[in-house]
Amino acid sequence: MAELKKILYVEDEPDIRTVAKLALEMVGGFTLEVCSSGAEALEKGPGFQPQLILLDVMMPGMDGPTTLGELRKLPGFASTPAIFMTAKAQPSEVAHFLSLGAAEVIPKPFDPMSLAEQIRAVWAKLG
Repeated sequence: MAELKKILYVEDEPDIRTVAKLALEMVGGFTLEVCSSGAEALEKGPGFQPQLILLDVMMPGMDGPTTLGELRKLPGFASTPAIFMTAKAQPSEVAHFLSLGAAEVIPKPFDPMSLAEQIRAVWAKLG
């Protein structure tokens, strides 16, 4: 499998978005397309052609699971791996997100210094 480089990152909370962007670009070396809503992800995703989708679960308007469902309908997104990030990380909630087709669920708050490694580990498992 190719090295992971391009991530579509969807998060409505500006502070979390900033920390994760720094963690993934500066520490992780990834190229991100950062979106603040599900609608923005649907707009920008196709032009960006991400290898992985990193999605917040709780967002106003279109939540993460709905956004993933809509992205899956777009050409080229049917099998793009997705990781949910959420504070709702009880085992039953994690199982539910995995049943929606997520490759992994990363609990919030996340550790900025190890976030990129967590994502690389998921990518390696998918390979």
